[in-house]
Amino acid sequence: MDKIIVEGGDPLKGEVTISGSKNAALPILSACLLTGGWHTLDNIPKLKDIWTIKEILSNLGVVFEENNQSLKVNTDNLNSHIAPYKLVKTMRASILVLGPLLSRLGKAKISLPGGCAIGARPIDLHLKGLSLMGADINLAHGYVVANADKLRGADIFFDISTVTGTENLMMAAVKADGVTTLHNAAKEPEVIDLANMLKTMGARINGAGTDTVTITGVKELHPVKYTIIPDRIEVGTFLIAAAITKGEITIKGCNENHIEAIMEKLLETGTEIKKEGEVLIVIGHDKIKSVDIKTMQFPGFPTDMQAQFMSLMSIADGWSIIRETIFENRFMHVSELRRMGADIEINGGQALVRGKTNLSGAQVMATDLRASASLVLAGLVAKGRTEISRVYHLDRGYQDLDLKLSLLGSKIWREKQ
Repeated sequence: MDKIIVEGGDPLKGEVTISGSKNAALPILSACLLTGGWHTLDNIPKLKDIWTIKEILSNLGVVFEENNQSLKVNTDNLNSHIAPYKLVKTMRASILVLGPLLSRLGKAKISLPGGCAIGARPIDLHLKGLSLMGADINLAHGYVVANADKLRGADIFFDISTVTGTENLMMAAVKADGVTTLHNAAKEPEVIDLANMLKTMGARINGAGTDTVTITGVKELHPVKYTIIPDRIEVGTFLIAAAITKGEITIKGCNENHIEAIMEKLLETGTEIKKEGEVLIVIGHDKIKSVDIKTMQFPGFPTDMQAQFMSLMSIADGWSIIRETIFENRFMHVSELRRMGADIEINGGQALVRGKTNLSGAQVMATDLRASASLVLAGLVAKGRTEISRVYHLDRGYQDLDLKLSLLGSKIWREKQ
């Protein structure tokens, strides 16, 4: 198992290119199950979660050919409908194969998923929607067992907006009989990217990116060539890396429409951001102003950037309030930031952060994917050496983050633990 070592104090300078979006690639890879043939996917990130979904798909009979950032996916010969616990246990997004399998094979048996322990992310909304579409759903021995001779269109209302629920039911509906309407659908860019890929395959989808998504079932789909969008959370992480180190980073491969809420809050801190097409130039300044944030569904401030922003606020001038409204257990990084000298108090679903002049290096432990990034960011500015253990969380969602930071001038490296 690796640990990451950071010696802080160096302002970051240089250029970095953003990798493909993990949260877009996972449902798009799952969508390849909907029809046979060779799909070609470009800008696939090299991540632990991508490896996991490829293992799940391989177990179903999918064949892969890889070439740099392109991935060819052959789904001609599905020989299983089962996603076993040993593969699914590390990643909640594994449930995304449920809708496509049910659509194509009429049956699926998926282990209840695992993943980061950041709070309850129940799949009951997925199952309720599939039941309304005519699927017979049973839970037995830790598995979801689903069967359907033919899915049919339905009106589905989500009690709460759910990204994976929207994606799963959208995939299930593309070949269902009739029209499926998803109300209170998730509006995230990754949902739009999946819808665009499905439409390229021949699906009929309207309203992706709004509260109401309408899918009219078609008889056939065809394999496609498709390019994954850039990872907006990686963009946000490098925005904060420039701000927290008072450096200057040129970030290539951005879609600013995906990160408007993050940029707005960073501008409020006094960070300078220049836009040049798909390139952002980010300049940090000596004085970082304290800013309050509240996590919300897109287009609000993303929960996946809360921990990283908290690291920035730990050295800001004044007090800030960080409200977490998406996951009830997403403050586990607070105790580790405190070990580095951060002054943070938790009161229910909010954190009160008093900025300090300095953080100090310490031995800390990553508790989830985004928490691990927040500790790396804190380590970049802390005095002395920071050792971050359990960085396998980081590798689930960031491609070569430590390497990219080292190329920007950070003293950061890996060691075997």
